[in-house]
Amino acid sequence: MACIIAVVNQKGGVGKTTTAINLGSYLASNGKFVLLVDLDPQSNATSGLGIDSRDLEVGTYETLLGEKSLRDVIIPTQVEGLKLVPSTQALAGAAVDLVDMDRREHRLADALLEVRNDFDYIIVDCPPSLGPLTINGLVAVDKVLIPVQAEYYALEGLSQLLRTIGMVRQALKPELEILGAVLTMFDGRNRLSADVMAELHRFFPDRVFKSVIPRNVRLAEAPSFGRPIMEYDPWSKGAKAYERLAKEILDLEHSF
Repeated sequence: MACIIAVVNQKGGVGKTTTAINLGSYLASNGKFVLLVDLDPQSNATSGLGIDSRDLEVGTYETLLGEKSLRDVIIPTQVEGLKLVPSTQALAGAAVDLVDMDRREHRLADALLEVRNDFDYIIVDCPPSLGPLTINGLVAVDKVLIPVQAEYYALEGLSQLLRTIGMVRQALKPELEILGAVLTMFDGRNRLSADVMAELHRFFPDRVFKSVIPRNVRLAEAPSFGRPIMEYDPWSKGAKAYERLAKEILDLEHSF
């Protein structure tokens, strides 16, 4: 049965989708069967794997509405062992369409039941908000991975995110756990980055991954070529950082 992980931060531009794509890719390169679910209407995880959402007729939206089963919308990627539930522009209307639906917070969780035994890991790339789609993501998963950018405002939204996770635990998913936080866009020459790292350890005692994702030009370039960093530049600092993060998560596998 798959371990399902949501990559969540309501602040945009923190490396959330970059983390989802590259973590999934490196888990797959370690022999795991991985499904990446693009739950973001911006479709960045889809385009970041070289797939044009404009060419797709179905995706996450149709699954949430019950029009298609999850197996009907899963597509292969260029990475062996990594498959994708793509996002299309239609997903932007899901927040409105879900309002009057039965079990509206459980739509993704119900859909994933069909394929949970087909994969070792399912990674859900949530949108940069705390709206209905992200709530669906949190209810559907076992654990939450929080990318935190090494900048001044990075920690401001964490309190709100943690409150949301707490509300989901209380009302919808008591067993939801925080897998940990990962520091992204880190610049070791910058005093501010070190300060954010220290503050993050205070925020999440024993829940900060040792792997730190550096600010890296090659990481920033890779999505425009539709390739994960392990294929675009496997020797870059960004690639090595995500490779280490995947191994950290694999080392935790026995506790899942």
